[in-house]
Amino acid sequence: MSPHPFPLTPHPHPAIGVMGGTFDPIHFGHLRLAEEMAERLGLERVLFIPAGLPPHRGAPRTAAGHRLEMVRRAIAGNPRFMLDAREVESPRPSYTVDTLAALRAELGFEQPLWLLLGADAFLGLPSWHEWRQLFELAHIAVAARPGARLLQPDAMPEILKNEVSQRQPIDGPVSGPAGSVLLRTTTPLDISATAIRDTLARHGSARYLLPDAVLDYIYEHQLYISP
Repeated sequence: MSPHPFPLTPHPHPAIGVMGGTFDPIHFGHLRLAEEMAERLGLERVLFIPAGLPPHRGAPRTAAGHRLEMVRRAIAGNPRFMLDAREVESPRPSYTVDTLAALRAELGFEQPLWLLLGADAFLGLPSWHEWRQLFELAHIAVAARPGARLLQPDAMPEILKNEVSQRQPIDGPVSGPAGSVLLRTTTPLDISATAIRDTLARHGSARYLLPDAVLDYIYEHQLYISP
């Protein structure tokens, strides 16, 4: 297998990032990852795509309409960030490979796409539906905190390590539409949606973990807050 299914030649279209997740709720960890990757990769825009029915985990705690609105409020004011509701509007399970294929059908196979993943999600990639097809549809940029397990030699399952070894660029920038893997360290913000939900459930303060506009919406609709 060649390292890159497409030739890595300069392309006139600026790259687009794809950031998926349940966003239950969206927080500064999500936003900072997207911002740093957008800068490093020269992304023209980042599509935030909240999951509808994620097949790898239980159903989101919060209804899709609330999660969409929280993302909309979180990214307001950043012209590079855009909300994409296609997964929550679909009655089918939210498989990333299907979402990327749909984007490819809309944008064409010349458009550079970057799937933005955290380290934990990337390590579980071999369990994803038709995971090898992801490399045919997009580049993958993996964000790891300094010292994260992902950066250790024995962290990746062998099947994933083999893919990464073939797809990491050796020299120069990646400029083709799909097929490469980049591992990048990012600002270590140890924030999780689970911890935020737990904090709110016990009536603790979640301020400074997520945007004020999102927190205001949570309180307005009494999301995650126990009676």
